[in-house]
Amino acid sequence: MVSRKVGFIGLGAMGVGIASNLFKAGYDLVVYDLHKKSLEPLVEMGAIAADSISEIGSTSDVVFTSLPGPMEMQKVALGESGLLNSMRAGTTWFDLTTNSPTVVREVAQQLKEKGIDLLDTPVSGKPSGARSGKLAIFVGGERRVFEDNKELLDSIGDKVLYVGPVGSGNTAKLVHNLVSLVMRLVMTEGMTLGVKAGMEPLELWHALRQGVIGRARTFDALAGQYMQSEYEPAGFALRLAYKDFTLALELARALGVPMKQAETAYQDYTEALERGWGDRDSHATMHLQNERAGVTIKVSADEEEKTLARG
Repeated sequence: MVSRKVGFIGLGAMGVGIASNLFKAGYDLVVYDLHKKSLEPLVEMGAIAADSISEIGSTSDVVFTSLPGPMEMQKVALGESGLLNSMRAGTTWFDLTTNSPTVVREVAQQLKEKGIDLLDTPVSGKPSGARSGKLAIFVGGERRVFEDNKELLDSIGDKVLYVGPVGSGNTAKLVHNLVSLVMRLVMTEGMTLGVKAGMEPLELWHALRQGVIGRARTFDALAGQYMQSEYEPAGFALRLAYKDFTLALELARALGVPMKQAETAYQDYTEALERGWGDRDSHATMHLQNERAGVTIKVSADEEEKTLARG
């Protein structure tokens, strides 16, 4: 490992665990946070406390930031004593903040003009994952810089993924969280329907976990028909899926269970059926959103298999 001084700004619930792992990996660590008490666990380990952001920028070869959001990241970057005016040419900044892709790209451009590389590297995982190093890290930026620092990133996460140019890291993170947040509401609708129909919550939960959607990793369900834009032959025909969907909503109405998310989705299944797609696979309904967004999603089976093999 090449000896480098690593600066870390932002020692909140996530930052303190990530910074600890950088120190444990043998990096020369200097830390800063507005709340001085947040520095104490790292200083006790042997890290050096900095007095300012500019001290971090001027003395570090690599800087990490873990901040609440875009406004705080911009202030750390562009403030009078910020990183733009204190980091040296040839140094690198990894922003772990869940941030705005637009803000990241704008700041990255200003840094690039001074010879400083910024990569957006938001993480997916809880504070326990930050402490244990069990984090997914979505990396956006120049691939060369990513590869030069892969060992450094591996010391704080077990799934370090290069996902594209700067801004791509946060795009991936925001899409991930959006899907997760919406799915919670859908799952809640299903649970309330089953319980009001007379099932015990634990028995219903157990049954759902053993079905297809429970056994598969959530995003693996996109593989096959949707990713290849190929909906024939049908594994589960749309006309059969529509019948099941209709029966579920009839049950919900009979029991007085509101199904806001499901009713919205049902409109798309109805439109797909009206287009004459009844004998296609039920995933064909997903193509409606591609049309509305004006995007084409189509990869080969070989490309898909290679990506799945990456884990």
